[in-house]
Amino acid sequence: MKRRETITQIMTAHVLTVSPQDDLQDVVDFIRKKKIRHVPVVEGDRVVGIISRTDINRLTFSPLFEGQEAADEAVLSMLTISQVMTHNPRVIRTYQTIWEVAEAFTEEEFHALPVVDAEGKLTGIITTTDIIRYLLDHY
Repeated sequence: MKRRETITQIMTAHVLTVSPQDDLQDVVDFIRKKKIRHVPVVEGDRVVGIISRTDINRLTFSPLFEGQEAADEAVLSMLTISQVMTHNPRVIRTYQTIWEVAEAFTEEEFHALPVVDAEGKLTGIITTTDIIRYLLDHY
């Protein structure tokens, strides 16, 4: 295992994103359909937030009770992405190492971090799953 290997080696480079102006219900459907857990919220190529499946689950009842889809739709129709997302999330720079990201994940309660270049442009996303896969490949 190389201690100085950058996260660009293991991050997801082709990131699915949403805009703050997108409809929240559409984003929920998108996350479920694509089976992803974290989606950067961008304006242009700049990260303004991140929305996770956990954020959505906090708002909905259907994971807890059957037949609550209408209640979920009502709740989601009253909210916007900006009201649900984490604003100005911590980001990781492309030059940072896998070691540094693993430390961030263990010290803070993140499970995904947007990856940006020196100009702040979104270039990828790194998740705890990426780190675990990397470790599994090296042991």
